[in-house]
Amino acid sequence: MAKLDFKPGNMLFPLPAVLVSVRDRQGNDNLITIAWTGTVCTNPPMLYISVRPERHSYQALVDTGEFVVNLTTRELAKATDYCGVRSGRDHDKWAEMGLTKAEAVKVNAASIAESPVNIECRVREELPLGSHHMFIADVVHVTVDEDYMDEKGSFHLEKAGPIAYSHGTYFELGKAIGTFGYSVRKKKKRTKKAGKARNHS
Repeated sequence: MAKLDFKPGNMLFPLPAVLVSVRDRQGNDNLITIAWTGTVCTNPPMLYISVRPERHSYQALVDTGEFVVNLTTRELAKATDYCGVRSGRDHDKWAEMGLTKAEAVKVNAASIAESPVNIECRVREELPLGSHHMFIADVVHVTVDEDYMDEKGSFHLEKAGPIAYSHGTYFELGKAIGTFGYSVRKKKKRTKKAGKARNHS
């Protein structure tokens, strides 16, 4: 397989496309679409979002140090795109996208009721990196939609139709092809059925 040299750039795709909700000091709520986001640490639970300083939500993040990451689905795809191309300076994105505000439990912000997972965060550190500033945050609370819980207490995000972002395009995630550790998991031995084996000779 031939390889071509490519200029250095952001080629780490696909990425989650999340809706981040913030509230400024005056109590105004806004939404911003973020794809530059990910896990930082398991224990303590931490994640990051990277935001351009010129974005309207940036100052609220700096002033309050709190936000909610709302995971997105195929039903939220239009809102996800809209909140990334329209500014909260000129638009009430909540109203225009028909999204329902649910007060967060541990941070001063609203979460999106239609989102299957709401991750409440408190900024630990801001790192100016260039075009973007990275906000490293502690996860202080999580709420999940009970519709995706099974009788054993396991959460099934795949049933909500989660979406991802890759090179300017949103994709709904497809079928599962394996589970964690499947490559080394021992196969279960098949038990012989009771009775005499049939002669296939």
